[in-house]
Amino acid sequence: MLDALSLDQLRTFIAAADEGSFSAAGRKLRRAQSVVSTTLANLEQQVGFALFERTGRYPRLTEAGAALLEQARAAVDGMNAFKAKARTLGEGLEPELAVAVDVMFPIATLTAAVQAFQQQFPATPLRLYVEALGAVVQPLLDGHCRVAIIGSLPEIPAGCASEFLLSVAAVAVVAPTHPLAALGGPIPHEEAGKHVQLVLTDRSTLTAGRNFGVMSTQTWRLADLGAKHAFLKAGLGWGYMPLHMVEDDLRSGKLVRINIELHARLGPGFSMHAIHMKDHPPGPAGRWFVNHLKQN
Repeated sequence: MLDALSLDQLRTFIAAADEGSFSAAGRKLRRAQSVVSTTLANLEQQVGFALFERTGRYPRLTEAGAALLEQARAAVDGMNAFKAKARTLGEGLEPELAVAVDVMFPIATLTAAVQAFQQQFPATPLRLYVEALGAVVQPLLDGHCRVAIIGSLPEIPAGCASEFLLSVAAVAVVAPTHPLAALGGPIPHEEAGKHVQLVLTDRSTLTAGRNFGVMSTQTWRLADLGAKHAFLKAGLGWGYMPLHMVEDDLRSGKLVRINIELHARLGPGFSMHAIHMKDHPPGPAGRWFVNHLKQN
């Protein structure tokens, strides 16, 4: 009986456990609730015991069901990885490589990787999307690119595989004429909140209604990091910038580093990761590009 188990049954089992009800699992899998119930009943008959307790309003995993859930996930992930690898090998070299890159990623490192890519794959065009927050992930989710380099969005989307690349230091800066520049020591959140904070905005809807590292009730939202940089130097507010982008300004005195008490959910920088859809990994050119970024 166990030899007849199918991946479809395991996917249905996982969906029911994750969604908390058979009807919700049906909506996720785009199937009728009756089909989900029948599939799970057949699975239980094959394994020889109940996977769900059905006495309450919502089904709950039995102890045995909970013990098998992670094994089911591993089996499904393994098959997905097998199919993704087979698809990649069958495709061969990509006719074009499209990559979405976080605006916080060091431009010198990116430029060096692009130059090396051009030499390694002279016949493969490269298309780059440079965005922030969820707008880096959106082209990947929409199928417009194979790889996304994220950092300002501190989350790995569901269904994506991730590889750490590097860390980017971030600093809070203002113009030397700004009132915050005259304050020494750690600046409390309350004091920083009295002044306009310049914040990057998300061109996608993935982070709608959410803020990352925003401390002030007075915010100017900009979709371009270059504009934010210029506004900071003009004394129009304070904000966080990647250190590599403002080092020259700090040395010349055009900007001043300020010490603001760290927000509980805000670290001193950005952790850059290369992500791709688990079921659609990059081909040889994309894999080479990611490896080159990791090495440099």
